[in-house]
Amino acid sequence: MKASDVVPLHLADVTYPDGHPLAGEDGPVLGFAIRHPDGVVLVDTGIGEGNAWIDEHYRPRRRDVREALRASGLAPESVATIVNTHLHFDHCGQNRAFAGVPIVVQRAERELARREGQPFVEWLEFPGARYELVEGDREVAPGVSVLATPGHTAGHQSVVVRTDDGLMLIVGQAAQDARVFATGEADQSVKRLRALEAERIHFSHDRAVLRRRAPVARA
Repeated sequence: MKASDVVPLHLADVTYPDGHPLAGEDGPVLGFAIRHPDGVVLVDTGIGEGNAWIDEHYRPRRRDVREALRASGLAPESVATIVNTHLHFDHCGQNRAFAGVPIVVQRAERELARREGQPFVEWLEFPGARYELVEGDREVAPGVSVLATPGHTAGHQSVVVRTDDGLMLIVGQAAQDARVFATGEADQSVKRLRALEAERIHFSHDRAVLRRRAPVARA
């Protein structure tokens, strides 16, 4: 695999509601398709349809995830594995478009979603839903691993992709954006992710891609 095999998918834009730290601002919702010899690994699926509360409060402008895949030259039928970084509505809302495909989620995250009784339960529970629960770090396909990065939620996970061009990192929402990741106050999960010194770092709510700085040559 190469760096270009990590493909950002623009799945929605939202307007953050009153009470949110980003109230009034518009922001993107990104997923990622990882081209893999064993089939596409899809990281997050965007926002579903039909939830009045989400429509009222976040005013989502959605894009169908299958359409986004096709626009990137990828067949939706080639998706072999889904990874949900966490189970907030903007990360798992179109899981149901891939009935029968294994969905990798941290056990702590799945249990939390059940306890909280998410208002979008139909986006999580659907005919053919096939959750594979993991505890901690796990390789989900050769060269593709999930890393437990709790903080934003108790069961948040990030994704590492090992390529010929170096380590690619999909942070999810362990950090809200590139600036926060690079210069903000870091919890243990962000410290762990920074220590990987990945060549490229992608975010769920920021189109910016961080790149590792080349070492400065010394005379």
